[in-house]
Amino acid sequence: MARWAAAHLDEIDELEDAGFRYRPVRLQLGITAFGATVWTAPSAGDRVVNEHDPGDPTADQELFFVIRGHAVFELGGERVDAPAGTFLSAPPGSQRRANATEAGTAILLIEGTPGKGYEPRGWELWAPLAPMYGEGRYAQVADALLAAVEAHPEYGMLFFNLACCESLMGRRTEAVDHLRRAIQLAEEFRDDARSDADLDAIRDEPGFRELVR
Repeated sequence: MARWAAAHLDEIDELEDAGFRYRPVRLQLGITAFGATVWTAPSAGDRVVNEHDPGDPTADQELFFVIRGHAVFELGGERVDAPAGTFLSAPPGSQRRANATEAGTAILLIEGTPGKGYEPRGWELWAPLAPMYGEGRYAQVADALLAAVEAHPEYGMLFFNLACCESLMGRRTEAVDHLRRAIQLAEEFRDDARSDADLDAIRDEPGFRELVR
């Protein structure tokens, strides 16, 4: 029988994703049935919930709950005032965002896909490394990802991004091996490998050609 888990919000490390602050509740508690993240805003006026990127494949059905503070949501062209204690639901693919009107605002997001089992991707572990990757600090990112995949070998996203780092660093054999593992975990990475320029250095490897055939 699985053990129960508990954590106070302030005990969960606060991380950053493209400048937005979050606490990875799902990851902290070992939840696999649905996504659960708390997004936070240190100052009034801060964006606390960002818009989805265009074509985001993970734009699931969402339930927001304002834990503390006060926010204003924009959803479908309408503004929704959301003080602490407010629930707000958004259908899949909605363009939504929220700004904090009080410092210290915290909003819990629970998400999943209607009619489909939830598939955790491990983005919570990748997001803090993405800025370093964008800066070209591939060795540092690769070291962090090697530790991450050892602790969480279930996430294809981490193996795929590790393969990209290794390709860019000239570690061709390791890159192919980690790309293979990413594809074994999630078929979507086979298509990604065909077009991702960060894997160009290994395209002439026989193992790569076999993987994307």
